[in-house]
Amino acid sequence: MNSNVENLPPHVIRLVYKEVSTLTSDPPEGIKVFPNEEDITDVQVTIEGPEGTPYAGGVFRMKLILGKDFPAAPPKGYFLTKIFHPNVGANGEICVNVLKKDWKAELGIRHVLLTIKCLLIHPNPESALNEEAGRLLLENYDEYAARARLLTEIHAQVCSARRDPADPCSSASALGGAPTPTSVDGPMAKKHAGDRDKKLVAKKKTEKKRALRRL
Repeated sequence: MNSNVENLPPHVIRLVYKEVSTLTSDPPEGIKVFPNEEDITDVQVTIEGPEGTPYAGGVFRMKLILGKDFPAAPPKGYFLTKIFHPNVGANGEICVNVLKKDWKAELGIRHVLLTIKCLLIHPNPESALNEEAGRLLLENYDEYAARARLLTEIHAQVCSARRDPADPCSSASALGGAPTPTSVDGPMAKKHAGDRDKKLVAKKKTEKKRALRRL
């Protein structure tokens, strides 16, 4: 997607930069903002699944795209992590009133992010982009919750001590940065593995010599 920075007036760019910087240093609870230094109109975010919902324990990547008419027009929101939710379409598009008819220029990015997090707690089946999820939410909540929980476990894995470069919780790799250098197959790891092998061989030779002496 092309950058909209060149289409925004300088005063809007300053306002966006200021709010994104504030959100980065002082984010709402359960939300992290990762500014795209090359394109301030592409706001990358992770949202923790709220407790008491089928999304609990998951970390969901999403982004806001600020168009050339922002803030007169609302940003567009997309989930990058696959999620089973009535108000999230197949391409990740988020349907919520604050991004449509209820938008006001003074609301800002923080309000949008809080509204999207709230949507994980209170889905709205009346404006469903995922019709199956909306139907299950109304007719069979247990089945809806089971489906949502399953996709959360598969796609929105919780960060663990073992930080895999492919882990969606790894902020650098998930958001386009350099992966965390934790691969166990790196040159240093191979060197240590080789040293261990040599020590094992030497130990076995020593044990063999001792056994021969006892004969």
